[in-house]
Amino acid sequence: MGRMNEPDVSAATTEAAPSFSPLYQQIKSLLMRSLQAGEWRPGEVIPSEMDLAARFKVSQGTVRKAIDELALENHLVRRQGKGTFVATHAEEKTQYRFLRLTPDEGGEARLQRRLLECRRMRAPAELARTLDLKAGEAAVQIRRLLLAGDEPVVLDDIWLPGPLFKGLTAEKLSGWRGPMYGLFETEFGVRMIRAEERIRAVAAADDESAALAVPLGAPLLLVERLSFTYGDKPVELRRGLYRTARYHYRNELQ
Repeated sequence: MGRMNEPDVSAATTEAAPSFSPLYQQIKSLLMRSLQAGEWRPGEVIPSEMDLAARFKVSQGTVRKAIDELALENHLVRRQGKGTFVATHAEEKTQYRFLRLTPDEGGEARLQRRLLECRRMRAPAELARTLDLKAGEAAVQIRRLLLAGDEPVVLDDIWLPGPLFKGLTAEKLSGWRGPMYGLFETEFGVRMIRAEERIRAVAAADDESAALAVPLGAPLLLVERLSFTYGDKPVELRRGLYRTARYHYRNELQ
């Protein structure tokens, strides 16, 4: 893809960053703008630090510091001897970056998916507000189970903005072998950048107890997650019910 015309940093960042922002932060904002605009797609290599330094008329060290931060935030991936690439959900370390479920005995959760439902619906008012949809616009609702062997562990209800996911069907979801976010990225051009979560303890209702094979009223962990793409646009609302008999929710705080 051709290189976008960029004015110098002082002109380009008049609105994007306050004048007192460190220079590397201004470069970081410009790089994020290019990612958002699709100048470099997921999995593609970005220009070298030397080329970016020439483009933005700054030192190579300033560009390196901006790229370091973007790599720490999983927007970019450095590969020794190959360059720096736009992160993709096909990357092993980012496939399940929002799934914090961990087996009590340690290691990673290795869960299989079972699709229960995928349908288009008119978004109710509250959902439309959450996903920044216009009144009357459609949403896609997905219900699935995550299983460890034959044991259900997570019941997910997922809502997506219909205009961004035209053509998403149960057949397409069932036929996809990689992580679901990889499908969203590859087929629909939507990459999940960050998420906000709310967690609370709840009791299993009728349909939930049946799906998760637990008694009615059994304790479950409810994880409600709102995911965003570039430009802080909300693109997924997820309501996950977790069985925690053999698993726990684990997060690292920095």
